[in-house]
Amino acid sequence: MVVSTSECPIRDILGRVGGRWVVDILVHLAAEPQHFSALNRAIAGISRRMLTLSLRGLERDGIITRTVRPGNVRVVEYAITPIGRELSVQMVALSLWSRSRYSAIYDAREAYDRANGTALAAS
Repeated sequence: MVVSTSECPIRDILGRVGGRWVVDILVHLAAEPQHFSALNRAIAGISRRMLTLSLRGLERDGIITRTVRPGNVRVVEYAITPIGRELSVQMVALSLWSRSRYSAIYDAREAYDRANGTALAAS
């Protein structure tokens, strides 16, 4: 039996917010609205295409807003919405937890691999 996203919305929502770049985007936007180019410089390793796709998805879900400022040079600014702010609190907490626990997690991985003689593929 196939479960639709309407029957299991958590998978649908986690599919968006669990994306590889979403935590970084929300952590940066939680501080203040940012231009596309500033986000692109701040998030190491993200391509312009992936940033664009991630931002579009977050905008579609009402987590961020996109504002185009008219002028000689078109300036696009992204900001977090109230619902995005609620989510960003959780993402910032997850980011802080990850930074404080990464050594313990990597140590546990190495111990597991030594004990089992294998290394699982990085995910």
